[in-house]
Amino acid sequence: MSIPETPVPVPAAVRLLADGEDVHAVRVNQLGGVTFRLRGTGGRVRFCKWAPAGAALPLAEEVQRLAWAAPFTPVPRVLGSGADADGSWLLTEGLPGESAVARRWLAAPAVAVPALARGLRALHERLPVRECPFDWSVPHRLARAVGDVSRLGPAPPVERAVVCHGDACAPNTLLGEDGAAVAHVDLGGLGVADRWADLAVATMSLGWNYGPGWEGVFLDAYGVAPDARRTAYYRALWDAGP
Repeated sequence: MSIPETPVPVPAAVRLLADGEDVHAVRVNQLGGVTFRLRGTGGRVRFCKWAPAGAALPLAEEVQRLAWAAPFTPVPRVLGSGADADGSWLLTEGLPGESAVARRWLAAPAVAVPALARGLRALHERLPVRECPFDWSVPHRLARAVGDVSRLGPAPPVERAVVCHGDACAPNTLLGEDGAAVAHVDLGGLGVADRWADLAVATMSLGWNYGPGWEGVFLDAYGVAPDARRTAYYRALWDAGP
């Protein structure tokens, strides 16, 4: 995900949902998906995720995951979802806080990075593994991979099964005014897996957003020792997608 550098056309369905409110694209991804912020009078803020027709962005699956996770941990409340010939959409209520890659937090990695780690640890501890109906295990992901997995080799044994976020990159954690993690977003891949499936991606994203040298800080704050084998495996699996 990245911040759009040029204006992004607003699909007709999103315009209709906005109903006259200000619409601004705040995130785009490499698959053509766009997240729009809808800002109305009185301070109301909503977000609409848009996936063009044919894009491999399972918004319907995210609706199910958000509904399941909501009783256990702060996630966006779904206001509606749908699809037309042009694409699909997911409308959610705005949450307190701002992305961990907002300008203020990019300038303060010593605050943001430990907060990300503690937020991920809290997510892993709050979501009940035995009650989770969603799978993000290695066999599940290998069956859906679109990249070359022939060089991955055997998966390392599961160190600890948790309900993983599924895309634990820094932008998907919201931080409050005090710098603490307050919620998670973009949970379309949520499911049970080794916690290193999340940790490997979360630590990889630190370099993209905050520069080198923060992985140890993250792992210390999460409360786990580095694991080079699992980190390498799950990063390679991530690259094979989805």
